[in-house]
Amino acid sequence: MAPKTVENDADVGAYLAGVEPEVKREDTLALRALFERVTGEPAKMWGDSIVGFGSYRYTNTTGKEARWMLTGFAPRKTQLSVYIMDGFAEYGALLERLGKHKTAKSCLYIKGLSDVDMEVLEGLVGESVRTMRERYSS
Repeated sequence: MAPKTVENDADVGAYLAGVEPEVKREDTLALRALFERVTGEPAKMWGDSIVGFGSYRYTNTTGKEARWMLTGFAPRKTQLSVYIMDGFAEYGALLERLGKHKTAKSCLYIKGLSDVDMEVLEGLVGESVRTMRERYSS
């Protein structure tokens, strides 16, 4: 069975234009600009609700090659999910300065961009992307 969350040609701009409420929509537009600047990659839809940037190839646990985004974000009902694919083990100092957030394995959860320091967020995304590109360079 193929995974349902794959890169596709859906219109990122149209998707973000439909995000409600307005403050969350404005946050997603700011995130898109930040991620495009940091990665040098265009925004692409991954599945129905994730905006991803760049991609890398890896071998999954069944031995099959797969592809996933380098980084990205998704506007969720109560928060914004930011995907830091290499996790947070190396980013303690940045997280201390980031502002109000929660983390899971590779997800950073924030209620809104007004809760975080945007320069720190940009640094976190940038460091993660550099690490992932080094780790998965061909």
